[in-house]
Amino acid sequence: MGITVNGVTVETDENGYLVNLEDWNEDIAAKLAEGEEIEMGENHWALVKFLRNYYDEYQIAPAVKVLTKAVATEQGMDKKEASEFLYGMFPKGPALQACKIAGLPKPTGCV
Repeated sequence: MGITVNGVTVETDENGYLVNLEDWNEDIAAKLAEGEEIEMGENHWALVKFLRNYYDEYQIAPAVKVLTKAVATEQGMDKKEASEFLYGMFPKGPALQACKIAGLPKPTGCV
């Protein structure tokens, strides 16, 4: 399986996640977002950057709880508002969809 962006095909697994994290770039992220029916805005890109930085540091994608807490802190929201904000951007699940777009592996604990 794979997706083609700018004439280059990159390999994805059966769920559409990149097989090789090094294949990721913003054009690929945009194509993955398109497949998820997500229109990437400034907040989406900020979250993708946060996820990639988190993964670089810890070698694991953050759980939704960690993601929600980080967004709450950064945006000055309570956890409920942050959760609604995340699900507003990524309706099928912030961890699943955002990690896919960020080129990260499927988060553990997500089905």
